[in-house]
Amino acid sequence: MRSAKSRITLGTALVGLAAVLFAVVVAPAMAAVTINGAGATFPAPLYYKWANDFKAKTGNKVNYQAIGSGGGISAIKAGTVLFGGSDTPLTAADLSSSGLVQFPSCIGGVVPIVNLPGITNGKLKLTGAVLADIYLGKITTWNASAIKALNPGVSLPSSRILVVHRSDASGTSWIFTKYLSAVSGEWASKVGADKSVRWPVGVAGKGNEGVAALVKQSKGRIGYVEYAYSVQSRIPWTQMRNAAGKFVSPSLSSFAAAASGASWSAANGFGTVMVNAKGAKSWPITGASFVIVKKSTGDYATAHAMFQFWDWAYKSGRSQASALQYVSMPLSVVKNVEKVWHSQVKAGGKAAW
Repeated sequence: MRSAKSRITLGTALVGLAAVLFAVVVAPAMAAVTINGAGATFPAPLYYKWANDFKAKTGNKVNYQAIGSGGGISAIKAGTVLFGGSDTPLTAADLSSSGLVQFPSCIGGVVPIVNLPGITNGKLKLTGAVLADIYLGKITTWNASAIKALNPGVSLPSSRILVVHRSDASGTSWIFTKYLSAVSGEWASKVGADKSVRWPVGVAGKGNEGVAALVKQSKGRIGYVEYAYSVQSRIPWTQMRNAAGKFVSPSLSSFAAAASGASWSAANGFGTVMVNAKGAKSWPITGASFVIVKKSTGDYATAHAMFQFWDWAYKSGRSQASALQYVSMPLSVVKNVEKVWHSQVKAGGKAAW
């Protein structure tokens, strides 16, 4: 028979346990956070993968709308999203005047894609000068002498070249036209480099996916997309001759080679240009994608969760990036990026990171 003292001790323990269980039952669960972003289609396949894996890990949802770099810049400046995506880096002056912070998320390659009978990945070779003349409307048939000279032994049709380009304000177009401007004086003087240009010839598709769809739709077409879209859509890409005079294929290693000499400075929002990079292994149409956020926001919980997402993507999302053929940011750059988050971005009156 238990003593009175033991009965009191047991009773006290049971009451305490009941209180703990009651607290667990009635305490509200931490609400999941939704992080809204919009912008560039260039990194969208990777952002979607990161978002799915991050939600499975944390319960927080990243809702990214791939509307093009121009749309992403407009959305973050208007404050309708928590972050904007752009493959065209904003200048330090624009960032300052608009109260924004910018940082790179990943590196990828823009690739020419073609729909031609008998042409598989890498079978067709092009140079920057020839590609520019195609987009200028100066080379109009696939068996033109300039193309045949680069592709001895390749059967090329006499059909017309049907050019496809972007219809929206596009960072992918900015990278592509920046490259054409670097390799063709005529392109630089007549068309130039921008998110939107006055295209001399061709039909337009919205987003990387729109360009890929149009190229796939009809024989004889050529377009340009971020490499992941070529892989996912199974549309053949061309080899390109780089600044070192070597024909190279798009790949993680050729994108990384082009990025190896990039300069990442916090002072200019980490903006950098990698087209026509030096090096025998460099893919000539390589670029970074950028994230743009406001320097001040009122919602600390959501802003902090957003930076948790990007921190997780940088450090735990590297295998996903490689699988989708994107190059992860060097950890030395990540360290400097996170210093900027801490020192320059405020949420609810305190550092968001």
